[in-house]
Amino acid sequence: MSNDSAIGIHDLSFTTTEFVLPHTELAEYNGTEIGKYHVGIGQRSMSVPAADEDIVTMGAAAAAPVIARHGADRIRTVVLATESSIDQAKSAGVYVHSLLGLPSATRVVELKQACYGATAALQFAIGLVRRDPAQQVLVVASDVSKYELDSPGEATQGAAAVAMLVGADPALVRIEEPSGLFTADVMDFWRPNYREAALVDGQESIAAYLQAVEGSWKDYSEQGGRSLEKFAALCYHQPFTKMAYKAHRHLMNYCGYDPDKETVERAIGQTTSYNTVIGNSYTASVYLGLASVLDQADDLTGRPVGFLSYGSGSVAEFFAGTVVPGYREHLRTAAHRGVIGRRRPLGYADYRELHKRSFPTDGGDHPTPAQTTGPFRLAGLSGHKRIYAKR
Repeated sequence: MSNDSAIGIHDLSFTTTEFVLPHTELAEYNGTEIGKYHVGIGQRSMSVPAADEDIVTMGAAAAAPVIARHGADRIRTVVLATESSIDQAKSAGVYVHSLLGLPSATRVVELKQACYGATAALQFAIGLVRRDPAQQVLVVASDVSKYELDSPGEATQGAAAVAMLVGADPALVRIEEPSGLFTADVMDFWRPNYREAALVDGQESIAAYLQAVEGSWKDYSEQGGRSLEKFAALCYHQPFTKMAYKAHRHLMNYCGYDPDKETVERAIGQTTSYNTVIGNSYTASVYLGLASVLDQADDLTGRPVGFLSYGSGSVAEFFAGTVVPGYREHLRTAAHRGVIGRRRPLGYADYRELHKRSFPTDGGDHPTPAQTTGPFRLAGLSGHKRIYAKR
């Protein structure tokens, strides 16, 4: 855990979608007892994209406040992490780069490994900054979690984007070494090229996640990492909110601790508030957890926070960061609560119509309805090209 190089998250901003579906609407439609959602999986609502929103519009909207605060002069790289990719060749980050008006002297790339991709992007960024501390890297994690209508996964959908500015002498969190790593070839969750909605084996996915928790923690410990009781909070990937609780209890048992309710709640309770009302945001999820705890905790100055990043298939990483002095002056708490609070509630019938929307594949002109009130919109498709616009 060397302190020689202070590199980490200098700024963090997130956004979500125009619409929200309360789980009460879903429960009323399918006759489910609401406790199955509110208590069983820990979800109260899910963000739903407008017809003219996608990972690009969300990613650009999340990053715009970062650029407005810091400028783009030191940003030499943009890394966009997603598993909701819109093109098999062109990075969605290039569209984000264009909408933000970033300099042409920038490398832009898209990374994919299920929900783990943003952590790969963060580590990639740290390496670039370590090589040249004068530069900064813009990391964007943007995803739309989509499952089949009337499927078991429907209640865990969501959407959000997180933008992180990574640099030397960070204002929020200094990322530490070492990292604990784990990879296993598991078919717990996947989305073939020919499908818009993901496929998931629910029980296999939970088992694979818990296996990855053990494996990444074991490696982290063997690399000389902190002991579990040292962490002020732990941010887990949250495919649904209660999975973070399940994962932390599992890790405590693995480490020989009694996972009593109070201890578990103290460690992760403040990391789950945003996920509870947004739903699964895939690559953005673990960093929404970081935003949640930074925005709510009394004072984390000088205290370590743990991160368990998991991506199905599967790859996981456990690492730590220390919250730096003065971090509260740089938080975006009001803005974060604002993007959640401004969402317009949907009835279940309107949500189903949005869920069923897809672009024709004929290469014609297909404009989208103007629905979003966000700063960027997907204007439509023309000649197989996505057309984006600023509002």
